[in-house]
Amino acid sequence: MTESETPAFVSSAIVVGPVERGARPFRVVQIKGETVGIAHDMVDVLRLAHAAGLQHVDLDDPAMVRWVGGGKYKWAC
Repeated sequence: MTESETPAFVSSAIVVGPVERGARPFRVVQIKGETVGIAHDMVDVLRLAHAAGLQHVDLDDPAMVRWVGGGKYKWAC
């Protein structure tokens, strides 16, 4: 297999961590390897992405967003 045939590892621009316990459960959001804040829902993820300069964020695109510990609908412990 040549280098051009080897599948490249593509990391997602946005990583949403697992749900953390608290008075109001949340998920830590990283963009391009940097922690940018916490999200209580999908709207918060979009708000943080737009604040970081990302446009046209598709929450269903694994090349754009990696959901750790549950998908985009998992917001409770």
